[in-house]
Parts: sequence; structure tokens; C-alpha cells
Amino acid sequence: MGSRTSSSRPAGLALLLGAVALLAIPAAGAAAALSSRATLLQSVYVAVPASFVAGVCSLAASRRARARLERSVFRAGERLVRTARVTGFAGLYAAVTGGLALGFYGLLHLTS
Repeated sequence: MGSRTSSSRPAGLALLLGAVALLAIPAAGAAAALSSRATLLQSVYVAVPASFVAGVCSLAASRRARARLERSVFRAGERLVRTARVTGFAGLYAAVTGGLALGFYGLLHLTS
């Protein structure tokens, strides 16, 4: 029974971290809209690096889960591993896109 679920824990962690990476930037925007203490720019300055770190950790956990899945006899959890990997890549894509947006904002702010 232990070998059937050997890849499900890292895959679950990868899925959770991917969801955090994917939702960090929209959550920061919502927090800035609902709060008067932080601006949108301040929130995004925190959310983009957090999203990047969570995305990289998600991909590392999904890689570990995929390696465990390849060594197992039973292929239980294959869909979870695939979903976790896609979610991690999507979160990393959101972080890179947010970083590019911040970079261009900084460039425009310097030239104006």
C-alpha cells in the first residue's frame, strides 16, 4: 500500500505550491483593492517573487513525484502528478510575466 501512494505526497505538495504560485498575484491585487494600507505596486512587489519561489518549488516537487511514479509498479497518481506539473508551470509563467511587467514599469518610470 505504501508504494501505491509514494508519489501522491510530493504531487499533492507540488499541486498546492503551484496553486499558491498561480494565485499569489491575483490575491495581492485583491488585497491591495480591499486594504488602504498597501498599494497595488507594493503588493505586486511582494507577490511576484513569492509566486516565482512557489513555482520553482512546485516544479521540484512534481519532478520528485514523477521520478517516484516512474519507479513504481502501480501507476496510481499519474494524473495528479501531471496536473501538479502543469499547475507549477502555469504559476512560474505568471511569475515571469509579472516580473516582466514590473521591469517594464520600472523602465517607463525611469524614462519619464
